[in-house]
Amino acid sequence: MLRFALVGCGRISKRHSELLGGNIIPGACLSAVCDIDSEKARKLGEAYDVPWFTDMHEMMRRHGDNIDVLTILTESGNHARHVVELAQYHKDLVVEKPMALTLDDADRMIEECDRYGVKLFVIKQNRFNVPVVKLREALEEGRFGKLIMGTVRVRWCRKQEYYDQDDWRGTWKYDGGVLTNQASHHVDLLEWMMGEVDSVFAKSRRALADIEAEDTAVAVLKFKNGALGIIEATTATRPRDLEGSISILGEKGSVVIEGFAVNEMKTWNFTEERESDKDVLEKYSVNPPNVYGFGHQEYYNHVVSCIDEGKKLLVNGLVGRKSLELISAIYESIETGKEIKLRFSPQKCKLGG
Repeated sequence: MLRFALVGCGRISKRHSELLGGNIIPGACLSAVCDIDSEKARKLGEAYDVPWFTDMHEMMRRHGDNIDVLTILTESGNHARHVVELAQYHKDLVVEKPMALTLDDADRMIEECDRYGVKLFVIKQNRFNVPVVKLREALEEGRFGKLIMGTVRVRWCRKQEYYDQDDWRGTWKYDGGVLTNQASHHVDLLEWMMGEVDSVFAKSRRALADIEAEDTAVAVLKFKNGALGIIEATTATRPRDLEGSISILGEKGSVVIEGFAVNEMKTWNFTEERESDKDVLEKYSVNPPNVYGFGHQEYYNHVVSCIDEGKKLLVNGLVGRKSLELISAIYESIETGKEIKLRFSPQKCKLGG
C-alpha cells in the first residue's frame, strides 16, 4: 500500500483527498496532509482521520516514515520550491499542473529529482480520458495519415469571485492566466497529438476579469511536420461553461472530442473504416463526475503501477517541461508581438515574474 501525503489543501485537494482518502485507488491511501493555513489542514486531516501539519518539513520529520509519495498541490508559482525542498526526503513526487512557471524552475525540479533518485510525476489527467486514449491509439496506428490541423478550445466561465478566492489567482508570480491554469491540459494534449512545435504567434487580453494576467487568448501554431494548430482559451464565457475540446484533422480522417473536460467523443470519421468504428461514439464517451474530470483517478492508478511495477511514466518532468516551454513561447509572442520559434530562451515572458 503506497501512502500519499498532500502538500497544499486548497480547492484542488478535494479531488485528490476523495480518491486517496476514500479508498478509490487500489494500492494507495492517504497518510497525511499539510498546509500553512492551519484551518484548511485541520479540516482536511480530520475529514479523513489522518495527521495534519502546517509545515512540510515538520511533517517529514515527524511522519516521514509513514509516507511513500508526496503530492504537491500548492500555488503554481510555489511548485518548484516545494519539489526542490522535498526531493531530499527520497520520496517520489506528484505535482499538479503546471509543474512550474519558469523553464529555469522546471529544470531545477528535474535536476533535484534526478539527484535524489526520485520519480517526478506531472499531472496531466486528461491524457487518461477514455476518448482521448482512443484518439491517441488512432494516431499511433497511423489512421490519420498526414496531419493537417489540430485545434483546442477552452470556453469556460470563471467570474470575478473565483479569482477573488485567493490573492495569488491570476498573478504573474504565482498563477498566470487562462493559458497557464485552465488551458494547460489542452495545450499539452495538442502538442502530444500533433508533435513538436516549430513556432507560435499569439494575442491575449483581459476581457472581463480584474487580474494581472490574461483571461482570453488565441494562438496559431506551426508544427515541425508542417501541420497547423489553433489554441483558443478563455474564462470569459458567460453565463456558464461551454466546452473543453480538441479536434484533429488528417488526410485520412477527422476526430473531435468535446464535452466540458475533453470527455465526449463527437466525431470519429476515417476514410478506411473498420468494423469497430461504428461503436466508438457510444463506447468512448465518459461523463466526468466533477469539474476536474475523469482522469485523476486513472492518473493515480498510473502512478501506483509506475512505482510498484516499474512502468514508464507517461508525463515525467521532461514531458511536463515541453508544454511549459510552449506556454512560455506563447507569452513571449504576446509581449513582443512576434512569431516565436521553439526552442527559445524567454526574454519578455511575464510568467513567474
